[in-house]
Amino acid sequence: MSYFVTGATGFIGRHLVERLLQHEGDVHVLVRPESIGRLDALIHRWGGESRIRPVLGDLSKPLLGLEPTQVAELRGTIDHFFHLAAVYDMTASEAQDRLANVEGTRHAVALAGALDAGCFHHASSIAVAGAYRGVFREDMFDEGQPLEHPYHRTKFEAEQIVREERAGAWRVYRPAIVVGHSVTGEMDKIDGPYYFFKLIQRLGGTIPSWLPLVAPELGETNIVPVDYVAAAIDHIAHQPGLDGRAFHLVSPRAQRSAEVVNAFARAAGAPRIAVQVDDELTLGFAGTARSLAMRLPGARSVRRSVLAQVGIPDEVVDHVALIPQFATEETERALDGSGIDVPPLETYAPVLWEYWQANLDPAQFQVDRSLKSAVNGKTILITGASSGIGRAAAIKLARAGGIPLLVARSAEKLEQVRDEIAQFGGHAYVYTADLSDPESIDRLVAQILSDHPAVDVLVNNAGRSIRRSIALSYHRFHDFERTVQLNYLGAVKLILALLPHMRARKSGHIVNISSIGVQTSPPRFSAYVASKAALDAFTRVVGSETIADRVTFTTIHMPLVRTPMIAPTKLYNSFPTISPEEAADLICDAIRKKPKQINTRLGTFGEVAYALAPKAVDQLLHLAYRVFPDSAAARGATGGDEVVSREQLALAHLTRGVHW
Repeated sequence: MSYFVTGATGFIGRHLVERLLQHEGDVHVLVRPESIGRLDALIHRWGGESRIRPVLGDLSKPLLGLEPTQVAELRGTIDHFFHLAAVYDMTASEAQDRLANVEGTRHAVALAGALDAGCFHHASSIAVAGAYRGVFREDMFDEGQPLEHPYHRTKFEAEQIVREERAGAWRVYRPAIVVGHSVTGEMDKIDGPYYFFKLIQRLGGTIPSWLPLVAPELGETNIVPVDYVAAAIDHIAHQPGLDGRAFHLVSPRAQRSAEVVNAFARAAGAPRIAVQVDDELTLGFAGTARSLAMRLPGARSVRRSVLAQVGIPDEVVDHVALIPQFATEETERALDGSGIDVPPLETYAPVLWEYWQANLDPAQFQVDRSLKSAVNGKTILITGASSGIGRAAAIKLARAGGIPLLVARSAEKLEQVRDEIAQFGGHAYVYTADLSDPESIDRLVAQILSDHPAVDVLVNNAGRSIRRSIALSYHRFHDFERTVQLNYLGAVKLILALLPHMRARKSGHIVNISSIGVQTSPPRFSAYVASKAALDAFTRVVGSETIADRVTFTTIHMPLVRTPMIAPTKLYNSFPTISPEEAADLICDAIRKKPKQINTRLGTFGEVAYALAPKAVDQLLHLAYRVFPDSAAARGATGGDEVVSREQLALAHLTRGVHW
């Protein structure tokens, strides 16, 4: 058995080749000269060094750019020709779509004929159905369906070429919207539902997850993971008697777009759509109003600008909902007994979300040019760098050219961050230390100053948070000792160790991560807030003494951040939070602009309100103290997170129809 594959380095292609290697025979892979390095990395990943045969070529050229000698050498040896190379992008230009999807397919069909290849397997798309109304069967193709988007037209024309110009056997596969791997979450670009992830992330950072959202009817969509698509193509391609047929690689049950949004919102801890406005209302009054509004001068530009703020291309908005539905009888029969089926989206949505956050979130890759000029080549010591805010800040600063010195207790986690930075060409160094131990800090600073000529910036990010009422703290003096030891004394010890070095060099900046709690004094945080307030006071005093030596301080009154520190308190799931990446942006701003403080509006309001009406603020905070009780962890209990009163329990049972 021998295979020829175009688009093998693409998203679907690389997963298909991995499966083809489970069969006997060589896999000939079309690759452009500039993509050889990418192919080499994939060959190493596949473990197919002895069976992958690179074939230099170009999709835009006749016979895919193969020389006559190459064609002669391969003629009669290819059993299966898989054509996956194409543009899968609603935002691409029509010229790009036509060159890759139409002309590329024509050249591939011609090459398959010249090679006297066996079956020609064409990766088409459900886009060929265009705006067909009703159920689009697998034996349907040219039904006079409207093809309103260039992508739809070029995918239709490409499949038409296969049907009309392919002299030998062929099979067509029409995947739905392909998302990442259902087990690993792997995805190679922002596309399809991923365009809406940034909006979901921002909603999760500003609106409590329990708050129900109202949205217009979004229609239906169809999403499948890439591992299903690759497995289905591989299985069907090797089944006899299926030539001349098309197969819909789709979810058998169309997915409501709101259900898809809610699956990812649940994974993101964001609010979910609870109520949808009926289609008739949307298409009636609201649709007419929207149509009229879009005719106003500049309306389209305004829409593009608004959508751009959350990373949604204007081109995809009008195609969010699929008009046709797709029958799957042929595919189901071909896959019967194989164990290959489409997993429910809710089972793998969290994996996709986590992969996007770690690898595709644009915030991970944005480099502020002014930040680059501020940190390029600078050595930046970051404590608590193994996860959360510290990790995110280290990555952003390294992308801007900074050299993070990563400090935490866990060497293994720090090395993972260092390796992640090395992958994009950055440099970082790992140092372990217990920042609650003064001697450990002395050893840390001595080693760092031995290894590096300077420490330009110190970010005191490591910290410990305790949420426990004073009533539960009478016999827990150690709570206050350990928070002060790390949050205040550890940070001060590190500052004292580095200040002589910075003052001697007449250069240095220190960023202290404080808390919005210092400004708002939330109940149950006496140990934590006191330790941060002490650091604030220290900074204000010392900052005035070091101005002449050009050593400056910034205090960040950080709002609630979604990190492991707050995870044990489930109550925080209902509060607005920011992501570690957004918190890292504040640190970058502190280093770039060197302000005295970075505050939020809520924190500033808390300070002003207490200055003007302290008794009223006390009453309000006491109400919060009564409403939000100590957690189970604070009480030393297990099980539920919150303490609830008998009245609250009674109300909960009554609403479920259980009577006391």
